[in-house]
Amino acid sequence: QVQLVESGGGLVQAGGSLRLSCAASGSIVSINAIAWYRQAPGKQRELVAEIIGGGTTNYADSVKGRFTISRDNAKNTYLQMNSLKPEDTAVYYCTASTYRLGRSYEYDYWGQGTQVTVSS
Repeated sequence: QVQLVESGGGLVQAGGSLRLSCAASGSIVSINAIAWYRQAPGKQRELVAEIIGGGTTNYADSVKGRFTISRDNAKNTYLQMNSLKPEDTAVYYCTASTYRLGRSYEYDYWGQGTQVTVSS
């Protein structure tokens, strides 16, 4: 079992920055990838960024160049969000993958989410 707790959300003006944190506990040795997803009202949940065990990162096109995902140890993962836009408003979820299906990382543990609101 893996537990994930997000923090760092809030209200920010367009052009501002926020840093989200995700603290993992439990069977963290089983984690092979960590990702941030987001879900805006009336929209499907979408992948924002992921970091795979060796350090490889992937980003959604909409956030490339503005967001950075990082890990400082096995427990803590961050999402630095710069140049925020109103369309970045969503609930942001931290999620962990403990297994793969073929080449895909399956995200099977989720945090409770943290609200990010960007005002225009």
